[in-house]
Amino acid sequence: MKKGTTGQARVHVSAPTEKLYDLVTDVTRMGEWSPETVRCEWVGGATGPAVGARFKGSNRNKFMRWSTKPRVIVAEPGSEFAFVVPAIVGSKDLTKWTYRFEPATDGGTDVTESFEIMNDLPGYINFGDRYILGIKDRKADLEANMQQTLERLKSAAEGSA
Repeated sequence: MKKGTTGQARVHVSAPTEKLYDLVTDVTRMGEWSPETVRCEWVGGATGPAVGARFKGSNRNKFMRWSTKPRVIVAEPGSEFAFVVPAIVGSKDLTKWTYRFEPATDGGTDVTESFEIMNDLPGYINFGDRYILGIKDRKADLEANMQQTLERLKSAAEGSA
């Protein structure tokens, strides 16, 4: 994917913004919602969402497995949580992931998850997506995964409301 590519998914949840923020920013639970992320853990002394905190994400798609070490860039309780994923090799940030929580008139929350490709993805990633994993349209694949993530988040939040 090329720099500037974006995508998003959105869902309405019958729960307050603070609850959804707390669920999303407990990255140790991300494996419960995401179809691609298996687990996450705070690293480098971080224990929760704060600008500059890092966590390790372990991911799987079919038979491929990889890990990343995202860095939190926005941690505004009840409002927004965002992090960037750096390249495996080099220091460039490749993807920015953002969760926004907007209060709805019914007391619930509209949650939006989005991504932005910050630098062209390396050829080996594009090759792997297309020819090894068989993903012809990674943007559409990521948007479907984000929608599934948000639907699972909604079920968890409303089930324990």
